[in-house]
Amino acid sequence: MPPLRLLLADDHRLFRQGLRRVCEAAGLTVVAEAENGQEAVRLARQTCPDVVLMDIQMPALDGVEATRQIVEACPKARVLVLTMFREERYVFEALKAGAQGYLLKDMDERDLVEAVRRVGRGEALLDPGLAARLLEEFRRLSRAAEKAEGLEDLTEGEMQVLRLVAQGADNKTVARTLHLSERTVANRLSEIYRKLHVNSRTQAALLALRKGWASLEE
Repeated sequence: MPPLRLLLADDHRLFRQGLRRVCEAAGLTVVAEAENGQEAVRLARQTCPDVVLMDIQMPALDGVEATRQIVEACPKARVLVLTMFREERYVFEALKAGAQGYLLKDMDERDLVEAVRRVGRGEALLDPGLAARLLEEFRRLSRAAEKAEGLEDLTEGEMQVLRLVAQGADNKTVARTLHLSERTVANRLSEIYRKLHVNSRTQAALLALRKGWASLEE
C-alpha cells in the first residue's frame, strides 16, 4: 500500500515544519503545506491528498470553512482537525463541516501518527476529553428535550434564526442573511435559549437537529 499523502494546513511555520518531520519520519508523504485556509483549499484541489491536517484559526479563511470547501471539492480527502481549541462549538462546527476527526495539539507524536493512519483508513476520531464533554452535552440535551415547550412555542423569526444557527452560522451571518441587526439576532437567541431550556448556541443547534426542526442540508 502506498504511503498516505498529507496536506498540512497551519499558519505557524515552525509547527508545520515539526509536523512534517514527524510525519515523514513515520513513512507518510507530505505533498503540500498551507499557511492559511484559502491556500489549503487551493492546494487540496491541486494535490488531492488522502488526509488534511487542519488548524482551526487561520488567516484568509478559517479551518472550519476550509474544511467545508475541501470536503465538497475533494470528497475522498479526509480532514483531521489538529488545534488547541477545546470549546465544544469548534468541535461541533468542524464535524458539521465534514471533518473526520478533531484532536488537540498537545498529543504525543506516536499517537498523532496513529491517528493520521486511522483517519486515512476512514475511521472517525475525537479527542477523549472532548468526547466526554460532548457526551455530557448530549445528556443535557436529552433532559432539555423533555422540558422544551416545542416548535409551536417559537416564533417564525426565532425559527429562522435557529435553523441558521443549526447550520453553523454565526450572529453576523444570521443578521446578514435575514436582513436583521446583530442585536436583534442576539435578542432572538436569548428567547430561543429560554424557551428550549438551553444555555448555549451549541445546545440549541444540537437540540434543533435532534428534534428535526432544522437540517444541515438546508
